[in-house]
Amino acid sequence: MHFPETSASREEITSQLNDAISRDADWRGGKIFSLVYFAGDDVADVLKEAYTTAFYTNGLGPGAFKSLKKFESEVISMTGDLLHHPEAAGNMTSGGTESILMAVKTARDWARSEKGISRPQIVVPLTAHPAFDKAAHYLHVDIAHAPLRDDFRADVDAMRRAMTENTVLLAGSAPCYPFGVIDPIDEIAALAAERGILCHVDACLGAYLLPFTERLGYAVPRWDFRVPGVTSISADLHKYGYSARGASVVLYRERDLRRHQFFAVSDWPGGLYGSPTLAGSRPGGAIAAAWAVLNFLGVEGYSRLARTIMDTTASLIAGISDIPQLKVLGRPAMSVFAFASDSLDIYAVADALGEAGWHPDRQQFPPSLHCMVTPVHESIVQPFLADLRRATEYVAENGAVSTGRAAAYGMLDKMPDRTAVRNVVLDSIDRLTGPKRDRAPRD
Repeated sequence: MHFPETSASREEITSQLNDAISRDADWRGGKIFSLVYFAGDDVADVLKEAYTTAFYTNGLGPGAFKSLKKFESEVISMTGDLLHHPEAAGNMTSGGTESILMAVKTARDWARSEKGISRPQIVVPLTAHPAFDKAAHYLHVDIAHAPLRDDFRADVDAMRRAMTENTVLLAGSAPCYPFGVIDPIDEIAALAAERGILCHVDACLGAYLLPFTERLGYAVPRWDFRVPGVTSISADLHKYGYSARGASVVLYRERDLRRHQFFAVSDWPGGLYGSPTLAGSRPGGAIAAAWAVLNFLGVEGYSRLARTIMDTTASLIAGISDIPQLKVLGRPAMSVFAFASDSLDIYAVADALGEAGWHPDRQQFPPSLHCMVTPVHESIVQPFLADLRRATEYVAENGAVSTGRAAAYGMLDKMPDRTAVRNVVLDSIDRLTGPKRDRAPRD
């Protein structure tokens, strides 16, 4: 696409925007089970107002934009209070990936300063988010992935065996994304404390939901700052905090530890430069919107949404478990779960669901379908279960031979050469993010 020669009218821009967005997956109708965390039009209206009000502000300059300093510091304080450590130090980031990257960077620099370790290692469970791998790749940190127990939770004994004299950080999830189970954070943190190293809890999914399910009486193992040895936590505001993207928080038990997260340059001709997180300029709208939604919902609103989500999740899990060929994996702690089949090609079931307009995510090791439940799914439980039953029956009657996406995903899932699979993923990214080439060259 060439750079436009002339200005387009606002009406034309709006028309093209609406036309393009109309082709997106129907997230408002609950047809997808990932990517969007929608809490209702009332919350959306608050977010839009807050975001647009602070649209031109920049988090790089809290001295100029004192409002953002107020909003960010209060978001950090409120989140610290929610996670049982009001004195926690932290910052807002663009999302869970950046929060995790900052926690790994902090561990790396802390180890260099305090322990003289030049090539640190981190140990995480197999289910830890790939953001840990990305952080290790970007920051030149070694990473070891420990296997899981039969309940899909981290095997702490295996983590112990994976540790070396250069290990500086252990991590667990609350909960992990693939199966929705909470790792044994108390055991992981105790191991970290025993070795005198750091422990990070990736609560990007659970930080703004688990505290409220616990208040509602659900059994939730301790995973936050109540656990001795937990030194940092990542928490995504734009997930179950229902804020606008991109907004996350990384918190540290001690303020001195957070200092290792910062970056500063003192000899640049443009002046003194410092930033607390990876980004330089930070969109003030995301900071303001996060502050607004936490105050708008409060404990009352988040508890109401948590009840809706947990009731909906229970109904979905019960309905799936009633289908003989299907089973839910592990014992999910909240609203994220996966289901599989011992007798059917689950990817073929996904394709059949796709024909009915549903978009569950596909997973591997083992092959399974993934669901992330939000309030919008309350109204689709019975239609989804009915279509899932029909899809399962269709695959059972027509055999387990996959076609379409199921065939492709099933083939990749079984390939022993994971480097070749990685190259397939890289090629896919290249195609999806490359320029359009359907126009004739410019004269």
